Amino acid sequence: MTGSAATALATRSLRIGPLALDPPVVLAPMAGVTDGPFRRLCRRFGDVLTVSEMVTARALVEGNARTIAMATFEPDEPVRSVQLAGVDPEVMDRAVRILVDDVGVDHVDLNFGCPAAKVTRRGGGAALPVHRRLFASVVEAAVGAAGDIPVTVKLRLGVDDDNLTFVEAGRLAAGAGAAAVTLHARTAEQLYAGSARWEEIAALREALDGVPVLGNGDIWEAGDALSMVARTGCAGVVVGRGCLGRPWLFADLARAFAGAPPEPPPTFGQVAAVMADHAAMLVESFGPRLGILRFRKHAGWYVAGYPVGPELRRDLALVESLAGLAALLDGVDPALALPDEGRRVRRGHTGGPRPVQLPAGWLEAVDDPTPPAGADVLVSGG
Repeated sequence: MTGSAATALATRSLRIGPLALDPPVVLAPMAGVTDGPFRRLCRRFGDVLTVSEMVTARALVEGNARTIAMATFEPDEPVRSVQLAGVDPEVMDRAVRILVDDVGVDHVDLNFGCPAAKVTRRGGGAALPVHRRLFASVVEAAVGAAGDIPVTVKLRLGVDDDNLTFVEAGRLAAGAGAAAVTLHARTAEQLYAGSARWEEIAALREALDGVPVLGNGDIWEAGDALSMVARTGCAGVVVGRGCLGRPWLFADLARAFAGAPPEPPPTFGQVAAVMADHAAMLVESFGPRLGILRFRKHAGWYVAGYPVGPELRRDLALVESLAGLAALLDGVDPALALPDEGRRVRRGHTGGPRPVQLPAGWLEAVDDPTPPAGADVLVSGG
């Protein structure tokens, strides 16, 4: 990147309604990942907007205990941001009012990008933008119920390459009052395979006038975020899998957007300290057993790319206590460095492509404004 481009990025900040994001970086909602402890950990490394795991509108309205727990925020959380999914405008209206009036959220992000079969087969997630009138009604209901609280929308490119919906959906969302639109530049069929098509982020930015477009997909290092902004003109970036096992990526991003040079990857000793803190926070929030169970998947992401050997990876996947974790980590040389080939090891979901499951006749009735029967699921988490 040229010096002038870096200077231009260094002055870039983002506003989403009343929220000021500097640097213009958002932690993507991820099921089973972006719980309270992980959000807190990421904020330690940077002033970043952290969004909850996805909750469903129906589950929230029905008072589902798991959903209510997922929509609970820590007392010191600076911005209470929740991702919400739903397909019925009336239910969406009620759910947003609960979030605003009872939970006291500062930001609502609507999920129209989830490719999970249990969601799309009911017409939700990445399937809903196909039904453009219903999609617009859902966004309008959320914006109307939110009042002064900003509502944003997350999209994928479409169901598949034959059914790309992102430009029309972006325009409809902007027309309905969305404060920003995020594009994960893959189709639902792609899932997480292949490369994100950043050129489509640029296409959406050009199609929307006055509404910020945020880019999502394949940001593994801070330099990727600068490249995405430079190539697409997007107003900010949304980081998902790139921060799994790498919460310090947000510190790297803050430095990059400020025009500062990158720091070397942490040694294993530094990684181990973060792992221990993360596990302790999870145990404090969820209890000794569930906290450690939730940590196990993170452990594999933390050591990804480091030459620690298969035995340690196996033992971390079976760790049962904080003491056991400490013993495993103490057995590794703290000076162990991350080799260059380990910097871009992919973490998290890697599946795809896979045909998208849709309700019968879904692609033929695109102007049907009626929510599909049984579409609103009572289970949150994506």
